[in-house]
Amino acid sequence: MLIRNQDIIVTGLQPWDIDIGSNCKNIALEFAKNNRVLYVNAALDRMTLLCKKNDPKVQRRKRILHSAEPDLLEIGPHLWNLYPKTILESINQIGSDNLFDWLNKINNRRMARQILSAVKRLDFKDYIIFCDSDMFRSFYLKELLNPKAFIYYTRDNLVAVDYWKKQGIRVEAAMMKKADVVVANSTYLAKLAEAFNPHSSYVGQGCDVSLFDQKLIERIPQDMLPIKEEGKPIIGYIGALKALRLDINVLLCIAKERPNWNIVLVGPEDEPFKTSDLHQFDNVHFLGNKTEPELPLYLSTFDVAINPQIVNEVTVGNYPRKIDEYLAMGKPVVATKTEAMSVFAEYVSLASTKEDYLTMIQKELDTNSSEKITERELFARTHTWENNVQEISNSLVKVIAI
Repeated sequence: MLIRNQDIIVTGLQPWDIDIGSNCKNIALEFAKNNRVLYVNAALDRMTLLCKKNDPKVQRRKRILHSAEPDLLEIGPHLWNLYPKTILESINQIGSDNLFDWLNKINNRRMARQILSAVKRLDFKDYIIFCDSDMFRSFYLKELLNPKAFIYYTRDNLVAVDYWKKQGIRVEAAMMKKADVVVANSTYLAKLAEAFNPHSSYVGQGCDVSLFDQKLIERIPQDMLPIKEEGKPIIGYIGALKALRLDINVLLCIAKERPNWNIVLVGPEDEPFKTSDLHQFDNVHFLGNKTEPELPLYLSTFDVAINPQIVNEVTVGNYPRKIDEYLAMGKPVVATKTEAMSVFAEYVSLASTKEDYLTMIQKELDTNSSEKITERELFARTHTWENNVQEISNSLVKVIAI
């Protein structure tokens, strides 16, 4: 049963004006096809106001605080965006549980007042709250706003990150426990949530792969032409090159052991990547950051796409959206084996060691076929936002009648 004709309040970590893609925004847009939706941006906190006072987004929020711009905007059919006219205390790194809870309750009350003001103006009734991992700023909203249902959405193991760890381990567990349902975009995160709430479900991941269609590719990027002309198999990765998430040693192994392959890395580098020995290999090509419409052009040139994810507390539960993009273009894929990757096991070669990458990439090169290409494309295109929201709806109606 799909959630229909409801009023839904969405809170989360990412504001609507974020510069990168956002699960939460995509889910809100899908909700808005059948419901009225209020998307709540995080309010300014004092530390951000102090440290980023010249940032255009902060400047805009300051104008809204002083009523120089409206705080509530209609941004689409049945979809509104709220910029809370309040300032929150910066509390993430407070060590005292009692002090943190006291200040967090103050922050939540400030947020609740702003949300209630918007709810009154929009005449929302009997609303559902969908909380995207906003474990601190939304912690007391179930009590303060009294929704008919509270859904907590987990899509990253945030409490493994230092920024969240100090208070997040305790607070997120309590948040999950009191939610009506917890939904997760990976099987790993769903299992973690089950320890705190029996009404926890894996709901999959939506992905807009409309751009990733081989039939739409009309050209090869200029910086790929000389690489293609070499005639070597192209082993490629698209995404941020961050040592916290990617295993540099896997890439070094491939570069060293297979000089007859070209490795193409598309994305911005962090410092460990910039200073790595990968830059010493002639068969490793760093092409830098590209715009979203350009990414399919680069992916179309790959013979095998890879995701050499390093396995740690931060990454082990991640659902990598790039895998859907790779598969949507029919590309053979080799990726690091994790529990979250189990849903791809039929279509992706899953490697446990750097040596596995060598043998599996070769196998994918040797056994690719038109039939496999079609199977990959069809599978990736089942991971739609519509199906994702359908699963979220199914999880909720098992617990609460709507």
